[in-house]
Amino acid sequence: MGRAKEIIVKVIPSKIANEFVKQHHYSGKCVPNSSLHFGCFLDDKLHGVLSYGSPMDKRKVLQLVTNTGWNDMLELNRMAFDNYLPKYSESRCIAITIKLIKKNASHIKWILSFSDGTQCGDGTIYRASGFNLTSIKINQTLGVLNGKVVSDFTFQKGKHILNNNGKAAAPKEFKYLNGFQLRYIYLIDKTCKITVPILPFSKIDEMGAGMYKGKKVSLKERKNAAIAQGSAPGFQSGDGVRSDLAAQIKQRNNNDAES
Repeated sequence: MGRAKEIIVKVIPSKIANEFVKQHHYSGKCVPNSSLHFGCFLDDKLHGVLSYGSPMDKRKVLQLVTNTGWNDMLELNRMAFDNYLPKYSESRCIAITIKLIKKNASHIKWILSFSDGTQCGDGTIYRASGFNLTSIKINQTLGVLNGKVVSDFTFQKGKHILNNNGKAAAPKEFKYLNGFQLRYIYLIDKTCKITVPILPFSKIDEMGAGMYKGKKVSLKERKNAAIAQGSAPGFQSGDGVRSDLAAQIKQRNNNDAES
């Protein structure tokens, strides 16, 4: 793990977290629903932020896991890191935040997160951190308007409706982006059950949903690149790391989250 072991993760104020997210997240935006922010520090400086909060529409996701009450889950809705942190820092920081949530908010049973396979990536870090892939959907929300990427949810807000003769509809100039959205679930409470099918990671390639750092690339292509660079055998399909290392990371994350 190298210097990743030296990272300190602790709760930070929303103002500091949101400023960091705006600067380092690919979207340049924070999520208003975020209410719990963790800062990731190395050498006494902030180099990463993980923000948790309620989903935009909690009613639609509660049924994804059995016996889920209104306040029994959180969404990891922003994760941003700069380039200073060493390899494996992201998965380690996720594991630590889950451990802290389990210790200090024992009523939280599971974590939801979405991967933006339209602009960013297909969820490499979530897979390395022990999350289950439960959905791959064609993008139905993100588009471009006046040169900016926006969600069509924007057009459901009161201000837009008032300016659009009472209609909650996207303007003609709004063009949807081609891509995917992937949904991941992590069970903190192992007695809970996911109610929807858990998809094999190979499904990402089957649907053509592979993406890494904003570029369309399949899991198979990443595997072949790793082989060509001499980092195989032992490649974990889809994650860009050797399977023996990935297995150790996943086991460590599970141990950290459960202790």
